[in-house]
Amino acid sequence: MHILFLTDNFPPEVNAPASRTFEHCREWVAAGHKVTVITCVPNFPKGKVFGGYRNWPWQREEMSGISVIRVWSYITANEGFARRVVDYLSYMVTAIMAAPFVRNVDLVIGTSPQFFTACAAYCVSRLKRIPFVFELRDLWPESIKAVGAMNHSDILSYLETLEIFLYRKAALIVSVTNSFRENLGARGIDVSKIRVITNGVDANSFNPRSKDSELVDRYGLEDKFVAGYIGTHGMAHALDTILDAAELLQSTEDSRDVRFLLLGDGAGKAELMAQAKQRDLSTVIFIDTVPKHEVVRYWSLLDASIIHLKKSELFRSVIPSKLFESMGMGIPVLLGVEGEAAGIVQSEDVGLVFEAQSAEALCHRLNELRRDNDLRMRLSQNGPVAARNYDRKALAIVMAKALQETLETSKRR
Repeated sequence: MHILFLTDNFPPEVNAPASRTFEHCREWVAAGHKVTVITCVPNFPKGKVFGGYRNWPWQREEMSGISVIRVWSYITANEGFARRVVDYLSYMVTAIMAAPFVRNVDLVIGTSPQFFTACAAYCVSRLKRIPFVFELRDLWPESIKAVGAMNHSDILSYLETLEIFLYRKAALIVSVTNSFRENLGARGIDVSKIRVITNGVDANSFNPRSKDSELVDRYGLEDKFVAGYIGTHGMAHALDTILDAAELLQSTEDSRDVRFLLLGDGAGKAELMAQAKQRDLSTVIFIDTVPKHEVVRYWSLLDASIIHLKKSELFRSVIPSKLFESMGMGIPVLLGVEGEAAGIVQSEDVGLVFEAQSAEALCHRLNELRRDNDLRMRLSQNGPVAARNYDRKALAIVMAKALQETLETSKRR
């Protein structure tokens, strides 16, 4: 089976979509399939081209047996809705233009969060007369409304119409949560063609380990309780809640050994850093994005992993991928997300749940965790056990089987 995968994020970018796509494609190649990825020049989230790349119309490389084609796109930082849409649209056009040069393709996958990539995949499927698969990672444009990025009802209405059109045209929809599947079913989409394949963890990379001594010395973390957030600093994450918690704890005598580590980049990072400086939050440490192979060193520093999203009904349906990485590393989770993600944390007993956007609730849970060694040990030990249920390799095999079944069904029609 020759799989053509369209995605605007791919390594060396280190965000969740890039990691999921690469790890799935790598496993498909290992299983004997041929995989071609059409993507952009790496630039996320700062909107700056990574070293060693140029924003040319066509570049080709191979990564772990995956044929990677990089096309030109309008590049901008992950801020400003209008510019981001131009970025998405430019990739959609150039991906469609590049696809005819990829021969003997059996099916095409387009992945969200933004569905202009799925639009491109649908167009390619019509041009090549092959099945179109929609990998649903986010309910876009609902997420635009949830974070308040756009309020123009006419445009949002049009985008929602386009969204439904794509769901109906897809031969297969691969959803990362059960909640997304239920959402689509309630909107009239045939649930028999929706397969839930959650995010997961690369067990070979994310596993329990001692704290990296060099990084402990570099950031002055000896004998400190480190609560960390690793990921995109965006509008949806409401990370000012962590700053509020740091300010509350900084004023208490018994919390001087606590440090908050925030690693990553995004539209909200500059403002967060400015706030931390203005409020003299000496317990908060900001670290820029690091290469993917270095990330686990920074994960090892954490005594608790903070996972947080803005309080919104939509985000009840989201399962942040960093949850699975935390479990794999054996790091107890402090989860400020309601819904399906909270259900996993509680049923697997891998962390504590707190009310989103409540600094007081975060402080309470953090203190509960750091003061109770038995609790911390239990949650830590449960993490790697639970992570086995979300092994990326196994999930990739399940998805490959679903793709194969979709291809065989389309051939019989």
